[in-house]
Formats: sequence, structure tokens, C-alpha cells
Amino acid sequence: MKYFSTRDKKLDYDFKSIFVRGLSPDGGLFVPKNIVKFSNENLHHLSKLNYFDLATEIIYFFCKENFSKEKVNKIVKKSYSNFFSENVVSIKKFEEITLLELYHGPTLAFKDIAMQVIGNLYSEIEIVKNKVINIVVATSGDTGSAAISALNNKKNINVFVLHPHNKISKNQRKIMTTIGSDNIFNLAIEGNFDECQKIVKEMFADDKFRERINMSGVNSINWARIICQVVYYFYCYFKLSKKTNFSVPTGNFGDIYAGYIAKQMGLPMGKLIVATNKNDILSRVINSGSYKPNEVKSTLTPSMDIQIASNFERLLFDISNQNDERVNVLMKDLKDKGSFDLNSSERKTILESFTAVAVDDTETIRVIRDFFNNFGFVLDPHTATAVRASYNVKNDLPTVVLGTAHPYKFADTIKMAINKDVVAPEQIASLPDKKEKFDIVDRDLKKVKNYILEKTK
Repeated sequence: MKYFSTRDKKLDYDFKSIFVRGLSPDGGLFVPKNIVKFSNENLHHLSKLNYFDLATEIIYFFCKENFSKEKVNKIVKKSYSNFFSENVVSIKKFEEITLLELYHGPTLAFKDIAMQVIGNLYSEIEIVKNKVINIVVATSGDTGSAAISALNNKKNINVFVLHPHNKISKNQRKIMTTIGSDNIFNLAIEGNFDECQKIVKEMFADDKFRERINMSGVNSINWARIICQVVYYFYCYFKLSKKTNFSVPTGNFGDIYAGYIAKQMGLPMGKLIVATNKNDILSRVINSGSYKPNEVKSTLTPSMDIQIASNFERLLFDISNQNDERVNVLMKDLKDKGSFDLNSSERKTILESFTAVAVDDTETIRVIRDFFNNFGFVLDPHTATAVRASYNVKNDLPTVVLGTAHPYKFADTIKMAINKDVVAPEQIASLPDKKEKFDIVDRDLKKVKNYILEKTK
């Protein structure tokens, strides 16, 4: 399996190279040169596997040049040994809604499923044995804590996590800022997530700085994140044994793009439902064809408070028939004009697989309350948006909603919705007693670079 960029099809990288780099040198995102579609016979074979072996087969498909299947299986088993669900994920049915719970890992969010694997992949690649790698990541709430948990105390690895100051939930922040050892650095940036993400991308684009600190990244732009998330779409389909829609709370477009890749690999699938909040750039571009970021608004679903959905570029590459020149034009328009417009053919192709619904805070609270009253089950606010969005799709197929976070991470919002406290799960029961460690840094590329250089002396 070889990889090129959404902005340059002449590139030729193996998995290890794109894993370490994270972002392509041209500013684009790495994608595989080809994806083989599984036959019905392949799908039948995969359907008999447990989660660990299924993950091994799918992940190995994308990295077989660098890792043996036995090595991948060892990494998978080690990565999920600290999960609180026997099969990594859990499936629950609530009348017409099937909930795929993805938050049984150490930091209570779906990000753990990919990040734990990534942490162990870093331990296996030779470059980390020979020199220190500095991982820089922006987070809208959950990626940071998952990265810290996966990479805490790893030899020859430092982790710098940028989060928007006072724009994530208190418990999201505390999980992130209380579990790190000496190789973890939390930066609270005076800005929003898009601005944190922009700083990280600009550092990746600065070859001199990137090489100076041996920089790597674990945001959802890293292809390894995508392939780990592909697995649970297959697993859920095999457990239900039927074609379904998947409704996904969506910010940076990585989790739902993994579903799209599963479909490309031959998984029978209905609609991929993009659930957004008031920061509705994805619902606007899917429904109108116009991609125009607005000012980021703070909501009760902070992990989706994003206006620049990085992984959407991968979809642009696919719907333009892998035309890297077209992607470069669109990205230049976004940079120079502040927006771009899809043509009718591109928009038609998107609508074949996707539909999108924006859900505001009032609706989110209502869904949490109604779901609790009807089923005695507490949804986190992000998952609630996906439940609400699923009601808009009428195609006679059942719908799987991806449960992306434990409600305890958003305890204040849950209290507002149902007037009850959420009990702290076992993973983080001691969280309230722990001391936080983070530094507040201005929203300035030079100051962030200087901070990292000072810490890496």
C-alpha cells in the first residue's frame, strides 16, 4: 500500500512515512493510492472474527509493507487491554435507534480507539528508538486527553497539546490536564479550536521548524486515525447483519469519513448522516455546495465547535475523481477568498452517500431529556445531536448512532437537561482530587513555537 497527497498525486510514501509525518509536505492530506473492495466472500470471512482480529485484518491491509500481521495483532491486543468493554465497543438498542458506544476506553471518548493503537505504533517504529519525537496536536476536547493517555511516559516522545482556553468542558479539560507526566505539555490557547488547528498546520508546513524538533502529529488528519475507526463500522454491521444508516456527531469530519472508507471497501451501507451543531459548515456545504467558514460559536457540544473541517479535503479529492489540481484550486480559493463552491457533479456525488442536519442547543437538551425519560439512558450532548439528526432521514433503513463520549465529560449540560448528576465512571473516579497542569499561551504562532523550543532544549 502506497500513499500520495490530496494535493500531489506524484508523491510516493509508505505507511510508516505518512504515519510519522502526519501532514503532507504540500499541506494536503495523505490518502492511499488504491483501496481494494472486499468481495462477499471476504466480508463473510471477516464477519466471523472478534473485534481484535477484525481490527488486525483491516489495519494490516493499510500497513503491510511495514508491519507483519502478527505484529499488528500484538499492537491491537495491547492497545485495547485497558478498555472497559470486552469487545472494545458496545451495542445497545432503543426501539428504532441502535447505539454504538465507542467510549469505553481510558479517557471516555471514541478517540481512544484509534489513539491507543497510535501510541503503540510509535513504540514500534525505529525512528523513535533513535531520537526524540515531538508530537504536536490540536484538540477540541477529546483528542488531547486520548493522545496524552496513549503517549504518557512513552520513551523518546514529547506531546504538546493545544486546546482552546475556556472553550471545552471542565471535565474534558481536567481529564487532559491531570494525567500527564514529564513528557506531556498542555497549552491553553487564547482562541478557538480552528485557530489552534491553524497554528499546528502552520508548524507542519514549516519544514525547517518541523525537522528541527522532529515533529509528528496525531490529529484526525493522520491516516492511522482513520483506519482504526473504519473497524467499528464493519464490526457493527456484522453484529446487526443488516444494511443501516450511520448517524455521526461531526466536527473535523474524521469519524464519518472513516465510515465513507468502510463503504468504499465494500461495506453495505445506507446514508452517512452528518450531525452538526450551530457551527454548521458541513451541513451547509453538503446541502448547498458552498463551503464558507463563519465565526466559531460556543455551544453545548464543544467538540464540534469547528468551522474548518480538515478531513473534508479527503472527500473533496474523492468526489473530484482524485483530481489533485482541482483540490489545489479549492484550497487556494478557501485561503484567498475565504470560501469555495462545489460544482453540480461534485455535490451530486456527495449526496449519494451523505446527508446532513444541524442541531442547535435547544434541540440537543430536548433530546437528552426525552431519551432519558423514555429509556432511562443518558446521552452525552454530541451523541444527542446524532440522535436528533437521524430523525430527518426516511429511507426505511434502521439507523446506528455513534455514541462518541461518556456523558460524565459534560456533566453540567446533563444536569441542565435532566436535573441529575452523572456518576463518575471507574476510569476517572479520582479526577476531582487531581491537580491540573497547563500553561496559557497567546494565539500566536511564534509564541507557541518558542514555547515548544524552550521545553525541548
